[in-house]
Amino acid sequence: MTDSLFPEEENPSALVAEPLAARMRPRNLDEYVGQQHLLGVGRPLRKSIESDRLHSMIFWGPPGVGKTSLAQTIAELTKANFIKISAVLAGVKDIRATVEQAKQALNYKCQRTVVFVDEVHRFNKSQQDAFLPHVEDGTLCFIGATTENPSFEVNNALLSRCRVYLLKSLENHDIENLIRNALSDENRGLGKLGYRIDEDALALIVSTSGGDGRTALSLLEMSVDLLDSDQAEITPDVLGEVIRSDVRRFDKGGDIFYEQISALHKSVRGSSPDAALYWCLRMLDGGCDPLYIARRVVRMATEDIGNADPRALEIALNAWNTQERLGSPEGELAIAQAVTYMACAPKSNAVYMAFKAAKADIANQPSFDVPIHLRNAPTGLMKNLNYGAEYRYAHDEPGAYAAGENYFPEPLANTRYYFPTDRGLEKKISDKLDFLRTQDEASVQQRYNTPQDQNKDD
Repeated sequence: MTDSLFPEEENPSALVAEPLAARMRPRNLDEYVGQQHLLGVGRPLRKSIESDRLHSMIFWGPPGVGKTSLAQTIAELTKANFIKISAVLAGVKDIRATVEQAKQALNYKCQRTVVFVDEVHRFNKSQQDAFLPHVEDGTLCFIGATTENPSFEVNNALLSRCRVYLLKSLENHDIENLIRNALSDENRGLGKLGYRIDEDALALIVSTSGGDGRTALSLLEMSVDLLDSDQAEITPDVLGEVIRSDVRRFDKGGDIFYEQISALHKSVRGSSPDAALYWCLRMLDGGCDPLYIARRVVRMATEDIGNADPRALEIALNAWNTQERLGSPEGELAIAQAVTYMACAPKSNAVYMAFKAAKADIANQPSFDVPIHLRNAPTGLMKNLNYGAEYRYAHDEPGAYAAGENYFPEPLANTRYYFPTDRGLEKKISDKLDFLRTQDEASVQQRYNTPQDQNKDD
C-alpha cells in the first residue's frame, strides 16, 4: 500500500469526475438533440457539414442548447483541429497563440482548424478584429457562440464574414431524450449504475430546466448523488432537495431580459391583461427590479394609452409610489393592478406620434422666432417694439377661445401634430378640436369677407 495520496500510476486530475453534461456531448449529428430546423435531414447546415464544406459561423442562442457541442461535432466530422477559447478569460495574446497553432496545423499537417470562441460577445472590438485576416485568408474557420444578439455585440466586419445560426431552447421531448439517454448509456452515462427516474420527477426536471440541456443533466447528476446506497429511483422528493429555489432564466441586461419586457409591453398594447400579467410575474419571478417594471408601465401609459384614458398615467405613478413606499409584496400587487389596467384601457398612440413628429420638425427646421404678438412685454422698450401687440386674451373671447388665432411661427401656421383617435376620452377631445377648427375657419372666412377699409371716410 502506497503512502502517497495518489498512486504513481494515477493522474490526480483523473480522479475528478467529468460532469455528466460534458460526458454526454454528442459524437455525431444523430446523437445531437434538438435544433432540427438547422440539422434536420436536408437542412443547409447539415448538408454543409456532411459535404465537408466548412465556413465561419456564429451560433446565437440561450445557454445549454448545444452551441459548444455542435462546434465540437463539426470539427470531429470534418476532421479539423479543434481549439476552444473563452472570451471571458482570453486576450489578444491568447488569440495570437491560437492563430499560430492553426497555421502550424495547416502548414505541417495539412489540417484545417476550427477555432471556437465561447461568449464571443465578451471580446472587445480589437480582439474581434484580430481574427479578421485569418478568417479572410482561410487560416482558420471561426465559430463564435453568444447568448446576445450578434447584430449588437459582434463587429460588422467579423459578422459579415460569418453566417449566423439561431439555436432555440430545447423542446420538452428533447430534454426527456437527454435524460433517458444519460440513464441508459453505459459508457458515458449512468447506465451501469441501474438508476431509474419516476415520471413525475422527469416532468419536474423538464419544467425546471427551461429548455437548458446542461441544467437538466446537472439536475439529474445532483439527484443521483443524493440517493441512498439502497435507493435506485429518482423521485420528486429527491429532486425537491436539489431544486431548493427555482431560479428562472432571466439575464438582466441580456437578450432574454429585453425579450420579456418586449412581450410585456406588446401584451399591454394588444389589450391582453392575462398575457401582460404573465410576463410581468415572469420578470418578477426571475429577479427583475419591480421599480424597473413600474417605470416601463409609466411608459406604456403615455405611449400606448395617452389621452384615451389619462387615468392610466395616474394609476401607473401610484403603483410606482406604492412599490417605493411599501416594497414587496404590496408594491408588486399594485404594479400588477396597473399592468392589467393598462391592458384593458382604450389605446391611443396619438400623443406619442405627435411628440415624435414635433421633435423631428424641431431637429430639421430652422429655429423660428417667437411671433411678436406672442411675446411678453414687461418693459416700456418691449411695448414700443409692439411685443404682445394684437394678442387676443382667450378668456375674453366667446367660449374662451380666440378663433382664428395663430400660435405657431408663421412658416408653420396650421401645422398639425396631434390627431386624436376615436377611442376613450380622445373621442371627445377629437370632437372638440374639430369644433374649434370650424370656428377658426369661420373666423378666417369672416376676416376675408370684411373690407379692410370699412372705417375709412368716403
